[in-house]
Amino acid sequence: MAKKKSEIYGALWEACDQLRGGMDATEYKDYVLTLLFMKYVSDKSKVDDNFLVVVPKGASFDDMVKLKGQRDIGEQINVIINKIAQANSNLTGIIDDVDFNDTSKLGTGKDQVETLTGLISIFEREELDFSKNNAEGDDLLGDAYEYLMSKFAIEAGKNKGQFYTPAEVSRIIAKVIGADKITSADTTLYDPTCGSGSLLLKVAFEAQCNEISIYGQEYDNTTVGLAIMNMYLHNCATAEIKQGNTIANPQYKEQNGTQLTQFDYVVANPPFSDKKWSKGIVPDKDVFKRFALGIPPAKNGDYAYLLHLLKSMKQTGHGAIILPHGVLFRGNAEAIIRKNIIEKRWIKGIISLPSNLFYGTGIPACILVLDKSEAETRKGIFMIDASKGFTKDGDKNRLRECDIKKIVDTFNNQLEIDKYSRFVPIEEIIEKNDCNLNIPRYIDSQEKEDIQYKSTFTRWNTEL
Repeated sequence: MAKKKSEIYGALWEACDQLRGGMDATEYKDYVLTLLFMKYVSDKSKVDDNFLVVVPKGASFDDMVKLKGQRDIGEQINVIINKIAQANSNLTGIIDDVDFNDTSKLGTGKDQVETLTGLISIFEREELDFSKNNAEGDDLLGDAYEYLMSKFAIEAGKNKGQFYTPAEVSRIIAKVIGADKITSADTTLYDPTCGSGSLLLKVAFEAQCNEISIYGQEYDNTTVGLAIMNMYLHNCATAEIKQGNTIANPQYKEQNGTQLTQFDYVVANPPFSDKKWSKGIVPDKDVFKRFALGIPPAKNGDYAYLLHLLKSMKQTGHGAIILPHGVLFRGNAEAIIRKNIIEKRWIKGIISLPSNLFYGTGIPACILVLDKSEAETRKGIFMIDASKGFTKDGDKNRLRECDIKKIVDTFNNQLEIDKYSRFVPIEEIIEKNDCNLNIPRYIDSQEKEDIQYKSTFTRWNTEL
């Protein structure tokens, strides 16, 4: 009988309940996701002799089960996880970075024993047996992981949920950049601020071939670990995720470190309006010449990430980046950069999204769809105002299936819809609007006032 995903999710969230109180979501997620990973690789190694992770003797989840109730359970869990890491060099510093014997988070003595025993017991449940992916749908573990990541992002709150891009937005990006046209495993995909890797995976899964070459970089070391585990749990173990500051220390370089590696597809959801983007570099002396089109403001890094992404695109490349609306209209240094990019004709489209979609901020954002392959013949920018298409989901807004379909179909078919979408000629943008890309200048999405109602109301009010 197929497992219901709701049952799987419920069990995983109960595991989170086991750890609440002693730490917040930014901390307990590491424990739950590490055990999820351990349970997965242990179950899969039982049924697949060629499984991609080596599980040495004495280092499986079953060995953790034997520790329940023991006084040194936390210390021994660490030993088991370390054995896995040592047997798989690419997991060293990833899964063994969490301390299951941390008394400040898990308590001491009997409290720690009961907490960890209860946690292991939850992962023993039948619904969390991953030896066969027999859940409803194709990607049991991947979906479970994404469920947890979204819940952790909500729980973590402002400025702590930057490791996760809403799945609905990732799906839109995957479809509007043409990832479904990818047919070769040699195709390269890159995200310079990859977080937990959810955006990379959504694009990769849209491709028509089983595997493409995935590359990512992430500044936060703990989040790098999440991304690597995410790749494993989605059967993308060959993905390469590196740690480091993308602007100050990009990890993907060529020509003795003087040029950035360029990729076929590039995507990013960088930290909005990063005030520390220039830390560690002198922008006008950047060896990679990323800022040849202009230097972004010292206290706002939105264009720094955009320029990095553009420099990382092949001349035949495609991509997209999520940025706050301010990049469309802010002046001074950003206006100069925007003008230069528009004149290069590298922006294929702009999709204005509803506010309050993203964890950590309520401000509205937009997707800039980038394409160098047709730049020489591009005559305009296709714009969509999708800011009104959403549903309320708690204290956040969420895109529905109908909203996603409308955006994707409209963009890919370049459909002009009154008050929703329009193809704007480059001449109108440059000559009439001085390269200001603010969507309301080009699409009037305001509903017409009900004249008959207003007239009736005025007459009724006057008669009173």
